[in-house]
Amino acid sequence: MRILVAEDAPDMNRLIVKTLKKSGYSVDACLDGEEALSFLAGADYDALILDVMMPKLDGFALLARIRAEGNTTPALFLTARDAVADRVKGLDLGADDYLVKPFDFEELLARIRAMTRKSAGLASNLLTLADLTVDTERRTVRRGSREVALLPKEYTILETLLRNAGRVISRERLENQIWNYEYSGSSNNVDGYISRLRKKLDCEGEPRLLHTIRGVGWVLREGEPSP
Repeated sequence: MRILVAEDAPDMNRLIVKTLKKSGYSVDACLDGEEALSFLAGADYDALILDVMMPKLDGFALLARIRAEGNTTPALFLTARDAVADRVKGLDLGADDYLVKPFDFEELLARIRAMTRKSAGLASNLLTLADLTVDTERRTVRRGSREVALLPKEYTILETLLRNAGRVISRERLENQIWNYEYSGSSNNVDGYISRLRKKLDCEGEPRLLHTIRGVGWVLREGEPSP
């Protein structure tokens, strides 16, 4: 999952980014609302973490603008302002959650999981397909009775495909989920991650779950046993 952090305090910004990356998220970060708009114009995000008091364009104005444009990405406000009127304003503008500084980073992570789960229409942190189960809180994967050990980017690909089970996901969308704007490597790396993921996911005799749609992308769905 890819998250945009817009927080004008550099130290707090770095701490949030470090925490999110450690938890397996792909993260872009900026220090003001206008820069956040530029990021939003160039990429799709699964969640937004927005400071209210930012220069150039504050968090309230930023969210109001993108909601007016039809952007429904889950958004959480971070702010030192804990007045009820401020919380009501943020929620009325279309925020999904509101966290007052100082806060515990474990709570921030839990709130991100909750609002992205709600956005996806999920009742729990478990994603399933056939005998495949992914726990998005613990980031564990099981296929039947066996545990599947994945590298962070392999896990991100699997979670993206499983959240969209039955729908073909393009190379561009997977790249968008895996890497932030700082990445400058080859897009062929996606093929390598997919290849390794398939070997770990679809063992001999098990129904094939990961399918390649040539020229289009990849899809996770039930299929024939693996050769």
